[in-house]
Amino acid sequence: MDTQLGGSSSQQPNVASSLQQPTRSNNPLQVPLQQPSQLGNVQQPLPSQLGSVQQPSQLGSLQQSSQLGSLQQPGLTTNVLQGSLQQPSQLGSFQPTHQLGASQQRSLTNRFSPSSMQQLIKGDRSMITLSDDNVMVKQVLGTHAPDGREVDIRPLLYIVEDILNRTTLNPEGLMIEGTQAQVEYLEDKTNLANLLDLLDALSYIIDRISCEIQCKAFGGLDAHQTTLSIFHLVSSFAWDAKLVLALAAFALNYGEFWLLAQIYSTNQLARAMAFLRQVPGIIEHAGLLKPRFDALNDLIRAILEVTRSVVEFKELPSTYITQEVPALSSALAQIPTAIYWTIRSIVACAAQISSFTSLGYEFVVSTTEAWELSTLTHKLRTIRDHLKKQLEICNQYIEEKRDVEAFQMLVSLFEMIHIDNMKPLRAIIYPRDDLQPLVDGHSKKRVNIDVLRRKNVLLLISSLDISQEELSILEQIYNESRIHTTRLESQYELVWIPLVDRSLQWTDPMQKRFESLQSSMPWYTVYHPNLIGKAVVRFIKEKWHFRNKPILVVLDPQGRVVSPNAIHMMWIWGSNAFPFTSAREEVLWRDETWRLELLIDGIDPTILNWIQDGKYIFLYGGDDTEWVRKFTNTARTVALAADVPLELAYVGKGSKREQVRRVLATIAVEKLGYSWQDLAMMWFFWTRLESMLFSKIQQGKADDHVDPMMQEIKKLLSYDRDGSWAVLCKGSSVVVNGHGNSILPTLVEFDKWKENVRLQGFDVAFKNHHELLRGETYPCCRFEFSHFAGRIPEGMKCPECHRNMEKYTTYLCCHDEANTPNILYN
Repeated sequence: MDTQLGGSSSQQPNVASSLQQPTRSNNPLQVPLQQPSQLGNVQQPLPSQLGSVQQPSQLGSLQQSSQLGSLQQPGLTTNVLQGSLQQPSQLGSFQPTHQLGASQQRSLTNRFSPSSMQQLIKGDRSMITLSDDNVMVKQVLGTHAPDGREVDIRPLLYIVEDILNRTTLNPEGLMIEGTQAQVEYLEDKTNLANLLDLLDALSYIIDRISCEIQCKAFGGLDAHQTTLSIFHLVSSFAWDAKLVLALAAFALNYGEFWLLAQIYSTNQLARAMAFLRQVPGIIEHAGLLKPRFDALNDLIRAILEVTRSVVEFKELPSTYITQEVPALSSALAQIPTAIYWTIRSIVACAAQISSFTSLGYEFVVSTTEAWELSTLTHKLRTIRDHLKKQLEICNQYIEEKRDVEAFQMLVSLFEMIHIDNMKPLRAIIYPRDDLQPLVDGHSKKRVNIDVLRRKNVLLLISSLDISQEELSILEQIYNESRIHTTRLESQYELVWIPLVDRSLQWTDPMQKRFESLQSSMPWYTVYHPNLIGKAVVRFIKEKWHFRNKPILVVLDPQGRVVSPNAIHMMWIWGSNAFPFTSAREEVLWRDETWRLELLIDGIDPTILNWIQDGKYIFLYGGDDTEWVRKFTNTARTVALAADVPLELAYVGKGSKREQVRRVLATIAVEKLGYSWQDLAMMWFFWTRLESMLFSKIQQGKADDHVDPMMQEIKKLLSYDRDGSWAVLCKGSSVVVNGHGNSILPTLVEFDKWKENVRLQGFDVAFKNHHELLRGETYPCCRFEFSHFAGRIPEGMKCPECHRNMEKYTTYLCCHDEANTPNILYN
């Protein structure tokens, strides 16, 4: 058969043989150019000087464009192209020649020349700057024909990441180690078994993609067409699988290259293979190739980042997010484009490695190709940033949906009846079984939640700002209850639940503060605040009314909430309030009376001795030094004149520590009487008084006019806020609870009522005259509830005139009270 060469007037006798596919034995140099028929198209670039080769019409025509270095094959079907490796019988058969003609030699030279090997990269420049993404997307979507099978591609991605991480140099020139998740996955035998099954199913397609990339990289074909051919190979897979399969095919060849580079100096087989692939020369001249390696490493990292994002989108749980969410729909619309450019970048990387191993370092030191890779890296990073932003929005949306679901689960859980307290406690502390979430305060060892099974459990819920005073008093009460372990009131366990603001970054000072608090507690503590879920924090704040002040939620052995906050009971009655239920709180109040022991019980044994002696006692407070001086001097004078045994005790103020310290100094210097020098005693006195108010509020008795104790508690707290005050007691009985503006004038006017002392007694005479003065003007009553106080009443009545009090919003900045915890005031 005669073959006519277009564009040439001379006949080349061996042209026909140049189109044949020699066998391995005849021509091993052309082995990389052979392509199995199942891979589809085989495009054979011909020497440009030969012009075009016209084949019989039924086969179409092969045309070579010298400008692009690629072959155009119009109108050829896949079957015909697959048969192009063997000429149809009616045309006769071509016998391979054992000698290469000049045309064949030039063909091979062109095929392995730098311009041919770098065509793939240089072709990207026009594609990146001039291509119409809409046309490209249509072409990509045209290849997408999923068959419905679901492939868990994450295990394969772990393998690929491990390979690329260990073959990619970081900026310091060191190999990157695999991530903890990758290492753990690969070391798990069960996972390895599943991975082997997955690879059995996917290894064939990975090999096909690898061959496609390598063969066309050697041929220097157009990158866009190579990328589309890969899309055709993976047409039946989901989008994430397409990308990971392509990346796995690249990792197979890239990993082999670097494996040889790492071990050829110590392994003889690797040494021989490395010489065939020119690895020693490349490593030896790594300095000259640094721009190319840097660009290659940057692009591979960008490929991995985009791939991870694509896989993470596929793994988003459809239970919590659908395509109706704008962030997800926007991302999914960009996924085909993202995958196209990522696979195209994989093709570019493969071309670089092919140029390393086939041409040698002397042909690849140009920075032009490094610029091409950098351009692709920039494009992928732009895609990565967009996907990560949308993924962050999607994850936040999912997290919010999960938090709502978890919150509703908690609400339902605490409305149910349980056999024991394990489910409620696990839900609050830590729901999983993968670690021990508690620390034993005695042994300081980690333990399971099971140590609390079927016990009365008190959950101490606080921030890291819980004060040392609070901890000291609580520890004292707890330790006293443990002295007699057989007593009923010792049958409970205390657990600290630390709550922190999740929006704040966890810092070293926070860690040290947490560890300091944890080490000081003798009861159980949660191992770390991050074990407490966001839904749990919301539940505690909304359902148990936690703000910032510590609360003590009591669960019975069945996990039922028997008191939403027993800390008030704990402050007032200590372990005598066991089992710390709301019912027990009611009983304790019913048996209580307005007496001096209620105010100072457990604080000061000196005052308790005065009570036993039946003395008159003035308990007073405030921060006005001059008022304290006049009051104490006048009271002593009156007691002496009335010939009654009188003791005075200064108990400070619920706030303003610095002013209180000055008053204490004056009392000590001028010997004005007895006072509490320990500020912790003052703190506990006012904390107990405020707890009495909140205990009543918790019972719904904030404005119970029938309850005289409630009115007296409110008066005393109001007086403390508005100035000085004093309580006159005779032994245990409270005679007068008055504001400083009425107490001091009563003493000053002793001459007006001293005659009544002999007839009525000192206590009655003082009370009657005080009532006379107090009736002329009522002191202003104020209550300022901190936003962090927890349960705040909707309204209150004045304890003096019983009218509804007006509500105001107040902002306070008391710098001298930074270390002063105060439930009622801030």
